[in-house]
Amino acid sequence: MNACANNLSLKRQNTSSGFTLIELMVTIAVLAIIVSIAAPNISTQLANQRVKSTAATFANALKEAKVESVIRRQNVEVIYNANATPKTLTLRANSNNIAIYNINSKSSVTPTINPSSVTSIVFRPDKTIANGATVLYTVCDSGSNSETARQVSLSRIGNVDTKNAGRC
Repeated sequence: MNACANNLSLKRQNTSSGFTLIELMVTIAVLAIIVSIAAPNISTQLANQRVKSTAATFANALKEAKVESVIRRQNVEVIYNANATPKTLTLRANSNNIAIYNINSKSSVTPTINPSSVTSIVFRPDKTIANGATVLYTVCDSGSNSETARQVSLSRIGNVDTKNAGRC
């Protein structure tokens, strides 16, 4: 069996073996429909991931501050600066920066229980918070219409907990 082009009939040799314009347009239309269905879900997933990431960063910074205060045997302050670009969480001991965490610009962190403590929390070497108050932060995403929120709670003895709760 020889499959070379010379053995094909004249009519088959003159026809193209590509796709027609109609076939290409139908394929593009189907792809457009699939993308239009999937796009809102992808946007929501990205917003959820930003909220998770910001909550984890916030919780890790608080945990690190608690540990650093015990190790250094001095007060460690966590300072949240929402006005900076990018938003930052700074860990500071004796006016020296220990660590700086950047927070996604589309994320917002708001205090729920103790509004005065959103900008600064001081951990003492005895594993407690300086003002002794329970603090609850709600992390939201301003980049989408998603109502997904996570809460980071900080107890009087400095325990940090993250959960899916709250409203944006």
